Amino acid sequence: MTETPKLLSRGQLSIVNGEGDDAVQAYIAVMPGWRADVCRRLDRIVTRTAPDLRKAVKWDAPIYGRAGGRSWFLSITGYENLVRVAFFDGAVLRPPPLGTTKIRDVRYYDIHEGGLDEAQFAGWVEQAAVLPGWAP
Repeated sequence: MTETPKLLSRGQLSIVNGEGDDAVQAYIAVMPGWRADVCRRLDRIVTRTAPDLRKAVKWDAPIYGRAGGRSWFLSITGYENLVRVAFFDGAVLRPPPLGTTKIRDVRYYDIHEGGLDEAQFAGWVEQAAVLPGWAP
């Protein structure tokens, strides 16, 4: 990626969209501070838990779906004080992530510095990867 990312409100990065793992790794590489480590850990967990993956950076965030499919099951966005994972079918996950939105089925998992529960996250990824997901 040749374009320097811009910082949006709340510390979110605006970065060039791209397909594949290289685009996701480029996003993680420019993430500041502790958030880069959290994003790296999340990416490794998703890759290990749902190995048949499609990855991209769209809408200023890494996004993950099943290979060969057109739908996505989660996205990861770094903000100034947290990393937010959006599970697009999160309302049916057990236990459901606590963060809600105006979008009926989406649930958020907000991770603050030192607050990543890897086992819980892996369980959600395992469930989310087999759900229909979101097709833009």
